[in-house]
Amino acid sequence: QVQLVESGGGLVQAGGSLRLSCAASGRIFSSYAMGWFRQAPGKEREFVVAISWSGGSTYYADSVKGRFTISRDNAKNTVYLQMNSLKPEDTAVYYCAAKLYRYGSSWSEYDYWGQGTQVTVSS
Repeated sequence: QVQLVESGGGLVQAGGSLRLSCAASGRIFSSYAMGWFRQAPGKEREFVVAISWSGGSTYYADSVKGRFTISRDNAKNTVYLQMNSLKPEDTAVYYCAAKLYRYGSSWSEYDYWGQGTQVTVSS
């Protein structure tokens, strides 16, 4: 079992920044690839970004490329999502997720999920 807890969400104006954190506990964190997904009201859960177990490889959705940065600290069992140049369309609940070994971009591939943190970007 892996338990995930997100934090860092909030209300920010367009053009601003937020940093999300996802703290993991349970099984060996460094064995898991991590992903961030988001879900806006009335929309399906959407892939944002993923990072390999080592942190050496990342994959971004086109919609956030160049604005968001994922990183991880395996010593702290934490993955981060730095979000810059935020837009109103980034408003959503953001979830972190974990899967063994290789990362993916489909939510169905992930085995463990956090409870989500709300990000609201005002225009």
